[in-house]
Amino acid sequence: MKKKSNKILIAIMIVVVLFTTIGLTLKDVLKDVNLGLDLQGGFEVLYQVDPLDEGDVIDEKAVTSTASTLESRVNVLGVSEPTIQIEDNNRIRIQLAGVEDQQEARELLSTQAELTIRDIDDNVLLSGKDLVQGGATQGFDELNNAMVSLELRDSNKFKEVTEEISSRGPGENLMVIWMDFVEGEDSFKEEVQKENPKFISAPTVSEPINSSDVMISGGFDGQEGVERAQNIAALLNSGSLPVKLTEVYSTSVGAQFGEQALDETVTAGLIGVALVLLFMIFFYRLPGIVAALTLVIYIYLTILGFNAISGVLTLPGIAAIILGVGMAVDANIILYERLKDELRIGRSLKQAYKKAASSSLWTIVDANLTTLIAAIVLFIFGTSSVKGFATMLLLSILMSFVTAVFLTRVLMNLIVNSNYFNKKISWFGVKDKDRHSLSEGKDVQDLISIWDRFDFVKHSNKFFAFSSLMIIVGIVILFIFKLNLGIDFTSGTRADIVTEGIATEDEVSRELENLDMTPEALTESGDDTYVARYSTDLSQEQVTEMQNHFNDVYGHEPMISTVSPTIGQELIQNAALALIIASIGIIIYVSIRFEWRMAVPAVLALIHDVFIIIAVFSILRLEVDVTIIAAVLTIVGYSINDTIVTLDRIRENNRKIKVYTSEEEINSIINRSLRQTTTRSINTVLTVIIVVLFLVFFGAGSIFNFSLALLIGLISGVYSSFFIAIQLWGVLKRRQLRKNGGRLVVYKEKSKNDDKVVV
Repeated sequence: MKKKSNKILIAIMIVVVLFTTIGLTLKDVLKDVNLGLDLQGGFEVLYQVDPLDEGDVIDEKAVTSTASTLESRVNVLGVSEPTIQIEDNNRIRIQLAGVEDQQEARELLSTQAELTIRDIDDNVLLSGKDLVQGGATQGFDELNNAMVSLELRDSNKFKEVTEEISSRGPGENLMVIWMDFVEGEDSFKEEVQKENPKFISAPTVSEPINSSDVMISGGFDGQEGVERAQNIAALLNSGSLPVKLTEVYSTSVGAQFGEQALDETVTAGLIGVALVLLFMIFFYRLPGIVAALTLVIYIYLTILGFNAISGVLTLPGIAAIILGVGMAVDANIILYERLKDELRIGRSLKQAYKKAASSSLWTIVDANLTTLIAAIVLFIFGTSSVKGFATMLLLSILMSFVTAVFLTRVLMNLIVNSNYFNKKISWFGVKDKDRHSLSEGKDVQDLISIWDRFDFVKHSNKFFAFSSLMIIVGIVILFIFKLNLGIDFTSGTRADIVTEGIATEDEVSRELENLDMTPEALTESGDDTYVARYSTDLSQEQVTEMQNHFNDVYGHEPMISTVSPTIGQELIQNAALALIIASIGIIIYVSIRFEWRMAVPAVLALIHDVFIIIAVFSILRLEVDVTIIAAVLTIVGYSINDTIVTLDRIRENNRKIKVYTSEEEINSIINRSLRQTTTRSINTVLTVIIVVLFLVFFGAGSIFNFSLALLIGLISGVYSSFFIAIQLWGVLKRRQLRKNGGRLVVYKEKSKNDDKVVV
């Protein structure tokens, strides 16, 4: 009895220690989470680095120098943990989550910061080369007005310049100070007539000045003037950009928009996960409690690990955590279903658990590795939030394996080996009346299940016909309606305007017309949000004007995104390439672990699922954006996960048959394998669908399409695994049998020292 209580006590102590640790550190862990733009507001911009002058060459050094200059400017804004990344094709991506004044940040980043002092005829008198690097400061004059102090390299040169200017007559003895003067476009004589001229100031010089210090004053009135003077000093100290920056992509999210999205998605996710935990406990009893405990630990470790790698959490990232719950649940279900089967044939609890643990391990490994392939491809070819989603998915796979495989088995081993539950088999979801005696000699494949009445192979041609019909209809629909591509793929500008239910579509349209920003399309997207689309990029000034206007009118800054045609084309190419590479990777892996006749049908089933998602989006006229690519590739990994489990059971059953001598034997193996794994497949997809349904109906509107694509893919994935992939394998196997003259070796044993090989 002491041994029993010791092992149970150890299991309880492990759980208590882990949950105590979580309780003591959870607040700090959550506080350290670095939220992305879509969760706390801010803006992201992607710059193309181009030569400043014709003939210049942009090399790695120039791009690195530019990124360094931009980083020093970002530091002036006081943004916590800004992200500045150098990407291929001489691009620099900057993410500023939580920045309060997005327009100020934009101007600070893109300003060339080349200061020139000119006469009224726009001739250069002094340039940035004449300034001491880092010698600019913002201060106040004797009247407490803001001003900028500059330090010159050569006081004699400044004396000569001021001497020449002071000799001119009244009205012409002006020293005009410019920031980023554009030859052929800017002119003092034109700008001086305007209420807000582009030049900084134009002081009168009445006598020569023999000093290395220059003070720029005037035009810095009020608090805005002080901030402008600070920015000018900061820009001059950061140095001028040696290149031209062209904005090819940008997105801005208001703080309120981000907070609402975070609250809605987290709440929906937590409710969904809670229902999953209850489902596991109800269906699997004691093992279900173990699964629930390890799932909570999985979520904690995933967030902790994400903080450790300084990841940026986005809405798709939250979805990746929740999907990871599904994968962790699946690993538990695979183990528990095998355990229940072994208990039903009459094995003792220890024997049943040992057999279930060993037979389920490689199934779990294979299922997770195929999903890992899709996640890696996403990470390599994804951008921005998609890459963040892929990072979280990779981490989720790792942590689900650590908790659902390692921790679950540690706790289950202690529980089983305590001997306390040897006579309490019902605690493991198996009733005494459903158990056989081991002396009956029954195998797992001999067990009767509620699925025995279904002959999956008999109706395979009907399934093929149904899928063919869906594909044909889908092609026709795509040809007629085409896809409703978002600006991620078509380029242009998208503005999500939140009205809080106080404005109609016509009223929003009139507001945009008054701003002289009439959209080419204005649609309602739910959550009291209207989406305005433009085929061209709105300027920085227009973006700022729109944000300020609607913030004043409706209390929310619109979320505005702009994408250049170049980026749109690259996203389409990368999406197609990602799908192809993921498919090839899965074919190679499954061919090595199983056989090519299993790999090819599995990938064809995946393509089937992808097409179904695309066709449904075309029918419903839902917008296809870059996050849909993440959803599609997730389904690629998740659907293959389901197929792998059944293929693994086929491989296991092949070991018992060893040789096929008729097509009926192949059909029997398919039916038997599908019947044995149906409960697991349904339970797994149900647990994920529960969470995804909550994301669809109660999550943030900005990930509605993403969540819906997951939901469609999950349903299609189960269908294709049962009725497409496995049935196609049967077609290929029967053809192979006929070619071999009616006898086909499917499993053979080599020498004792060699591995067993499936043929």
